[in-house]
Amino acid sequence: MKSVVFMGTPQFAVPILQALIDSPDYDVLAVVTQPDRRVGRKHRLTASPVKEAALASGVDVLQPEKINNSPEMARIIEMKPDLMITAAFGQFLPTKLLAAAQIAAINVHASLLPKYRGGAPVHYAVINGDRETGVSIMYMVKKMDAGDIIAQKKVPITKQDDTGSMFNKLSLLGRDLLMETLPHLINGDVHPVEQDSAKVSFSPNISSKQERIDYTMTADRIDDKVRGLRPFPIGNMIVDGLRTKIYDVTPLDEKTGMTPGKVVRVEKHALVLAAGEGTVYQINKLKPAGKPLMDITAYLNGHQNLTEGFQAITDDEH
Repeated sequence: MKSVVFMGTPQFAVPILQALIDSPDYDVLAVVTQPDRRVGRKHRLTASPVKEAALASGVDVLQPEKINNSPEMARIIEMKPDLMITAAFGQFLPTKLLAAAQIAAINVHASLLPKYRGGAPVHYAVINGDRETGVSIMYMVKKMDAGDIIAQKKVPITKQDDTGSMFNKLSLLGRDLLMETLPHLINGDVHPVEQDSAKVSFSPNISSKQERIDYTMTADRIDDKVRGLRPFPIGNMIVDGLRTKIYDVTPLDEKTGMTPGKVVRVEKHALVLAAGEGTVYQINKLKPAGKPLMDITAYLNGHQNLTEGFQAITDDEH
């Protein structure tokens, strides 16, 4: 039985942690996760999904605000775990801590490295319209997501997928790939591959500015961005002068001569809009500021001014 210190925070990491806990081959000494954060309108102090999973299994939880030179770091070093495994932990690990792993310190990362190093690889893959992504297991080094790759596995991205569904797929893929790879790693039967520096790209955390959807893009690109920002943080446009979160759109197989943002037509259950390069799409679900999430039929009942040729989407709010 090999000892493990696991580090992770969001739901993505939970199936990976649970597989380690459930396996007779590994002893999870401790789980390290981000401190509880205040969430939602009521600012309730909320534990991370990884913390909840660890506590449910009776595993010790450590929550340093910053792990570098913390008491928690000293405690992990004293443990001398055979393996240090991270999955979306959210902090850099100092070299001194990485060196405490007796066999290896490795990371499960949700991209096909060297593509999309950083904190939001799944979002970027969907937003950019990629047809596939995957999981990489790599050695951890001080530089972000730059270690040699031990194993990789691909998975397709369909036009029905969003960031939420891809998180679920990649989490399970990461779990299975890790459990398949660990015995080979422990036995020294792996062949790490150095990352090609010429192919490196980055996926920093999504900023509030990136949440705005450019209505002059093509309908397909708008759809990619809507799905890439769903279920969080949700993209937005200025629709009828009000900042509006856009939850679901459908690109249509037709063309228009209208400029982007104009209403192509209004039907009882459809608002059809012009996008870039003469493409067309319809909005299906949206949430104007201060209003509930609604389907387009309910929305149109309160926006009788949205008629053919009207500039429905603009750059500025009222």
